[in-house]
Formats: sequence, structure tokens, C-alpha cells
Amino acid sequence: MVSKVITFLSAGALLGLSAGFSPGPLFALVLTQTLQHGIKEGCKVALAPLLTDLPLIVVATLLVQQLAGYQQLLGVVSILGALYLLFMALETFRCGLKEPSLEGAAPKSLGRGMLVNVLSPHPYLFWFSVGAPTILKGFNAGRPWAAVAFVLGFFGCLIGAKMTLALLVGKSRRFLAGQVYHYLMRGLALLLLVFALLLAREGLALFGLTLV
Repeated sequence: MVSKVITFLSAGALLGLSAGFSPGPLFALVLTQTLQHGIKEGCKVALAPLLTDLPLIVVATLLVQQLAGYQQLLGVVSILGALYLLFMALETFRCGLKEPSLEGAAPKSLGRGMLVNVLSPHPYLFWFSVGAPTILKGFNAGRPWAAVAFVLGFFGCLIGAKMTLALLVGKSRRFLAGQVYHYLMRGLALLLLVFALLLAREGLALFGLTLV
């Protein structure tokens, strides 16, 4: 029981860290708020996913649960999830090779942060293809606490990463151009690639196929 919870918690933490440190609309808004209005405002924007994603989690989980009796459809979802994680891995690796850009970012409020997150396709892609299936996997295995641990690990590290980013940028604007950030992103990219392969293997197994 404990090992299963730790496994799901670790998976959620990894995905949360990757999403938290990867550049995107919310990432840019956190940086802009921090640079122009201080660390406190950047941290406020970092809380946006907690407010916008919870309803999405419920909807995605209920919809994916309806597919429980259709193994091939679940296989398609798993393959799509693997492809999305592969995309995340490639984007994360690319982010480790260059300095993030703030172009087009406009400092607003927490409400703007929520709007940015709602209008971004990434939360929808993640929860429907990766998040919800993982949550259901925990419940179906008779480990509801494992599913809870996954969600807590994801949000804890997602929000924690963006708040940490606000703190680091607020204290030293050279962080984004430093080697620590670039090596961190490359390491996360490698771990995401491993998760993509594991999810692809599960998807193929639902079709009765196996990876050598």
C-alpha cells in the first residue's frame, strides 16, 4: 500500500515539476508579475491551476471512466497520453537549451492567470490523456489514496515549482540564464521520456501487443 502511494506520488510530482518549470503562457505571466510587481504577485498567479483544474479533473475522470469497458478505446487514450508526454519531453528538452522569452506576456491579476490557464489546451490534454487515466488506475487497483497522492503530488510540485520560480527570479534574474535551470529541464525531459514509453507499453498491451 505504502509503496503504491509513493509510486503515484512520485509520478504526480515529476509531471508537476515538468509542467511548473516548462515555459508557457502561465509561466510567462508568473515571470512578468514577479519582475514588475514583486514575488507576492507572481505567487498569486502560480495558484491559478489549483482553481481552474479541479473541475476539469472531475469531468475528465468521469468521462474516461465511461470508457472502462472498452479496452481498445482506453488503449487509444493511453497512446495519445504517451504521445503528449513525448511532446512534453521534447519541449522540456528544448527549454533546457535556451533562455525563456517573455515576449507577449502582460502582467494582470490572479483572474488573468486563471483565464490564461482555462484557455490553454495543455491542461485539457494532460488530464484527459494522462491525469484521469492515472487517477482511475489508482482507484481500480483498490488504492484510492494512491490516486489522491498523484493529484497532491502534481499540484504540490506544479504550484511549488512556479512559486519557486517567482522566488528565484525575484531574488536573481540571472536564474533563467543559468546552468542549473538548463540541466534541470534536461533531466526532467529524460524522465518524461521514460514515462511516455511506459504509457505507450500499457496502451499497446490493451491492444494485445507487447513492446520487446
